[in-house]
Amino acid sequence: MTSYLIGLVGTGIGPSLSPALHEREADELGLRYLYRRLDLDVLRLPIGEVLAAARTAGFDGLNVTHPVKQQVLPYLDEVAPDAAALGAVNTVVFREGVATGHNTDATGFARNLIQGLPDAEMDTVVLLGAGGAGAAVAHALLSLGAGRLIVHDVDSARAGTLVSALLRRFGDDRALPGSLDDIRVADGLVHATPTGMAAYPGSPVPAESLRPGMWVADIVYRPLETTLLKQARERGCRTLHGGGMVVFQAADSFRLFTGAEPDADRMLRHFEALEGKPSHVR
Repeated sequence: MTSYLIGLVGTGIGPSLSPALHEREADELGLRYLYRRLDLDVLRLPIGEVLAAARTAGFDGLNVTHPVKQQVLPYLDEVAPDAAALGAVNTVVFREGVATGHNTDATGFARNLIQGLPDAEMDTVVLLGAGGAGAAVAHALLSLGAGRLIVHDVDSARAGTLVSALLRRFGDDRALPGSLDDIRVADGLVHATPTGMAAYPGSPVPAESLRPGMWVADIVYRPLETTLLKQARERGCRTLHGGGMVVFQAADSFRLFTGAEPDADRMLRHFEALEGKPSHVR
């Protein structure tokens, strides 16, 4: 039996469903697969040292999450073209002594949006968050045909850096920095910051900014019912939680780690069994 040792690196990862999703799918495929949490809050080590230790310990791969999707880049031997374009990595594969960075957040978000809100209007979309996850979401939205993407981040310099990268890749008029006020005229809003997670409760958006007819997507999935999504539904918005994204990015990471083809629909059913709720909620 082929065996794999995989880890998840980040902060606040205790509630993550990634171990259960990966290990269950491996069982279905007849693979021995151990998925371990490497919590930076517990280890109190910088990402470079954790990466080096995982390589030495014989890990086959790592998923990388908040807040080190961008910080991990200098410690990799290679970066796949898509991840390099995003400037963020959420999957590291160790093979023959080489650490290669990939990004499955963009494909995971895109597939979740297509399945969860297939008819979403995207003439103008506001993105909150320009970190590693936000970069992936931004590229996914523009690749899916968003006409104009307005990026807001509490760190205006970070928002500007992301917008510059988007303009280089997608054209001069597709992205611009903005503010929370832009939500009032947007077709849709995507939230890509840690706010709303169990460890970071609350909403980044004034409820009065949300209006009926717009759609709101959140990449947070623990909890599925974030304050933002609750506010959005109460004000008549269509909503999409982050459950589908985490499943689809997990499936893409699983494929990179093992070379085996995961059954994403089966993984969605497993997610629903773990959560007791549908993987897509509108």
